Amino acid sequence: MTNMQFRIGTGYDVHRLTRDRRLILGGVDIPHTLGLLGHSDADVLTHAIMDALLGAAGMGDIGQIFPDSDAAYKDASSLCMLTEVGRLLTTGGYEIGNIDATIIAQAPKITPFRDDMKHNIAHALGIPSSSINIKATTEEGLGFTGAEQGIAAQAVCLITSPMPGRGAQA
Repeated sequence: MTNMQFRIGTGYDVHRLTRDRRLILGGVDIPHTLGLLGHSDADVLTHAIMDALLGAAGMGDIGQIFPDSDAAYKDASSLCMLTEVGRLLTTGGYEIGNIDATIIAQAPKITPFRDDMKHNIAHALGIPSSSINIKATTEEGLGFTGAEQGIAAQAVCLITSPMPGRGAQA
């Protein structure tokens, strides 16, 4: 392990709740009266995870990789974009150690959908579900998430790669 480089990344995303949109979190279509507004499917959980991974690898952010000015990403699946982020990391020589994420929403309750979210994210990245943790919290009615005006998500990740110029440990 002494020849490994460890890198940590953080990500944050927020989208406004609105009528006539689906609520997708971690690639799961969650029954709710409101959905998230955005250029793609507005999956704040997956967006925060992508930003954490890209940040850890020093590869920018999702706005650079998947700009909202590009019609190709209109209503795009964030899980498909996450698969591309995983491919970029693999091509760059990185391996994902773990991902820890928090969804911040007054409603709906996340627990019934957590395992499906973990499965979707793990499948998109080609890593075990055990490498992913997803938590949820409310803000006790405070702020825009507490007033059910939006949903936010935060993520942190650890990625590894061989130390530059040293190669993998034998």
